Amino acid sequence: MAEGKPAKSTRKSTSGSTFSAEERAAMKERARELKAEAAKADGEAALLAQVAEMKGSDRTMAKRLHTIVMAAAPGLAPKTWYGMPAYANQDGKVVCFFQSAGKFGSRYATFGFSDQANLDKGSMWPTTFALAKLTPAEEKQITALVKKAVS
Repeated sequence: MAEGKPAKSTRKSTSGSTFSAEERAAMKERARELKAEAAKADGEAALLAQVAEMKGSDRTMAKRLHTIVMAAAPGLAPKTWYGMPAYANQDGKVVCFFQSAGKFGSRYATFGFSDQANLDKGSMWPTTFALAKLTPAEEKQITALVKKAVS
């Protein structure tokens, strides 16, 4: 019995040629992209479901904040964090979050930033903001903070 070459384990494209290393790398990258898109969609669905359960002004603010954050930092992935709306970076770490007043019976909601946010200024800076209501002035300030947080 004659000995032959070991069988190659490379995949073949539909045209019959083998994929190059660059093509395989591109396919792996696309698979990662699709997985990230699916995770983002699942996270957004979970976030919106939590928002839908909120009452009154909490729900209104959470919906508006979602729109603001996604417009200011489309690279952030919506998700829930301790049952509240949050937005994570590419590493899955929360950058900013909303806490409804109703969650803990507080007199105001809060919008906050984790230590992943790039808001450092000197040796002390605010990381959480009380929200009684959202006016255009607050929306502008939140937009600026979110953009800085992800810069």
